[in-house]
Amino acid sequence: MIKNYFYTIILFCLVSITASAQDSRLQQGETLGFYPNPVNNGKIFITSKTNLDKEILIFDVLGKKVFQTVTSSKEVNINAIPSGVYIIKITEGENTTTRKLIVR
Repeated sequence: MIKNYFYTIILFCLVSITASAQDSRLQQGETLGFYPNPVNNGKIFITSKTNLDKEILIFDVLGKKVFQTVTSSKEVNINAIPSGVYIIKITEGENTTTRKLIVR
């Protein structure tokens, strides 16, 4: 269990260093992203270069899964998630992206 917390903290630090908290729209060379970040209205929008189903996983900073869904839509309702800092993982086909997510 301590090992899981350690990996989660390392992942969180890496994501914090590499991800911008202001906007996660697709940058040059990226295939998956989302916006807005921080989230104020309880909805995120997935940006992708394909129309495949996307699996969205959201974890709290301790590594506990707080949200999971599979969708083909670009809009995802995350109203049930309380305010805080999270890690979001989006998988579409063979492409995966992991970013910091801030919910206000």
